[in-house]
Amino acid sequence: MPHQGVSRSDQQWTETGSVSRRRMLKVLGGSSALLCLGACEGGFSLGGGNDLPPAGTIGQAALLAPLSGPQASIGQMMAATASLGGQPTNLGAEVAVLDAGGDTATAVTAATAAVESGARMILGPLFSQQARAVAESVGRSVPVVSLSNDSSIAGGNLFVFGVTPLQSARAVIGFAATRGKRNVAVIVPPGPFGALAATAARSTAGAFGIKMPEPLTLASADGVVARLRQANGGQLPDAVYLPVVGGPFEAQAAALKAAGVQLLGSEQWGTIAPFRVPALIGGWFAAPDPVRFEAFANALENETGNEAGIVAGLTFDAVEMARILGRLDRQSRDGLLREAGFDGVLGPYKFTKDGQCERGLAVLSVVQGATTLIGASAA
Repeated sequence: MPHQGVSRSDQQWTETGSVSRRRMLKVLGGSSALLCLGACEGGFSLGGGNDLPPAGTIGQAALLAPLSGPQASIGQMMAATASLGGQPTNLGAEVAVLDAGGDTATAVTAATAAVESGARMILGPLFSQQARAVAESVGRSVPVVSLSNDSSIAGGNLFVFGVTPLQSARAVIGFAATRGKRNVAVIVPPGPFGALAATAARSTAGAFGIKMPEPLTLASADGVVARLRQANGGQLPDAVYLPVVGGPFEAQAAALKAAGVQLLGSEQWGTIAPFRVPALIGGWFAAPDPVRFEAFANALENETGNEAGIVAGLTFDAVEMARILGRLDRQSRDGLLREAGFDGVLGPYKFTKDGQCERGLAVLSVVQGATTLIGASAA
């Protein structure tokens, strides 16, 4: 059972988001080239080069991280990421880090303390139930940017910043369309996360002119090819999207590979070593841009000793966004909705009025012993 404040979707996210930097860079096939993380208004920097007012002159924000409770190790990593470059994170700092704890009450207490101390934007919490409670408590006063990947909580002054099923679907299904794949099926396991992923895929397909039959929810690989033909008018589709790793995933992939179907995957493929799964060789999956991510991961590990995963990348991007908006006196809903969007270590992104985040993920191909970048991230 997930602890209070963690939805099933979030639980899936904490399992996938804590992948280590070494594994992630190996999976993503990261280059050793360093990346300038930005020096303009919409970009990010590890220090220096920004023609912005100095720290503390205008805005304050707060990051709510689970520093105590069952997910304390993730919270401590988030805190270390927020302090990258020697940035202070005490209450009243440009971006303060407060303990969201393991339940809704502790998260609301932290958010209230942050707002009372002058915070004009809340980053976090990581978990959806806590984020809902925080938004209900302080959301009328300040925007709340949750790091959850549960897109269903977005709305009003609550924004969802996590890597969502919709972001992955748009990246890899959109790429497949450019490669002539016009009939794409979706197979997911039973459960709420699979349902979210299937819904995201269906809502994406039409925008790219792709025909998509009713998603299949299957708990095993038994008869998967026959079921696929039946759902697709007796024919095999051009490609099959397998967004959820675990359970029958590898067995289903093997059966589909043997049938000659192109496999597509979500960012969850980046939490395993897909090149070690023979059925995934030749598959395409959505992921953060490896070159962008490596520069950040190297900096984090060199300075703090922490290995970076996707949650660390989200934390860094959210904190730097809040710092820049603060120095521009734009820590507000309107600031988050700026037309130009933002640029981060996980790729370019922009928020929409309904509280969602449109994120530009890259697309990687699985080859023998590695992965290769075949589709660059784009806003």
